[in-house]
Amino acid sequence: MNNIQEKPDLTEVERIIAKYNGKDSWLVMILQDIQEAYNYLPEPTLELVAEKLNIPLSRVHSVATFYSSLSLQERGRHVIRVCDGTACHLKGFVNLRDEIERQTGLTEGQTTPDKRFSFEVVACLGACAIAPVMSVGNDYHGEMSAEKIKDVLSKYK
Repeated sequence: MNNIQEKPDLTEVERIIAKYNGKDSWLVMILQDIQEAYNYLPEPTLELVAEKLNIPLSRVHSVATFYSSLSLQERGRHVIRVCDGTACHLKGFVNLRDEIERQTGLTEGQTTPDKRFSFEVVACLGACAIAPVMSVGNDYHGEMSAEKIKDVLSKYK
């Protein structure tokens, strides 16, 4: 079995860096755009960013691992996040988490084999007024219940 991974085409990374004039002050935005393009941050993309911005690779890694919206691991096309903040926890987080796990077969941090979904539990989604809340990608779904999960997920299949 061959464990050698193919190096991704870095043309898009070059374009993204150029879009920000190669300035390291735009590092977070550059990483967000790369994440959008590749659905995660492959190591060769981080190496190219460090080289082109003339900054240490450790700094790029530091930023890439600080923000939960960025990932060094390949994720599914749709990232399901369920909030475990205080308001959401009190209003049914456990039921939401359990139902998502039941319907997707995923536990926290996993991705479906077809790369359609990844599942994450987060400390806060910043939408306490509509607790309990979950998001799928950039779409927020508030006042959730276990009964609503199937309908929400069906929109992304």
